[in-house]
Amino acid sequence: MTADPAAPLSEQERAVLAVERRSWSGPGAKERAVREQLGMSPVRYYQLLNALLDDRRALEEDPVTVNRLRRVRDARRGRR
Repeated sequence: MTADPAAPLSEQERAVLAVERRSWSGPGAKERAVREQLGMSPVRYYQLLNALLDDRRALEEDPVTVNRLRRVRDARRGRR
C-alpha cells in the first residue's frame, strides 16, 4: 500500500519518527517504549520506519532524523 503523497503523515508515522529522535539509556529501552507507547512489536516498528525513510513526506516532516537514519541504513548496506 502506497501512501497518498498529498496526505500528511499519520499520527502513528509521526510517533515512529518521534521515537527515533530520542536517545535511549540502555539495551531494550527503545523496544520497550515501542511496545508500550506505540502498541506494536519492534519488528512492525522497524518495517514502518524503513518505509518512512523512503517517504518524501517523512523527509519534509523531520529532515534531520530521516537523513541521519538514511546514512545509517546506507552504511549498513555497504558493509554487507
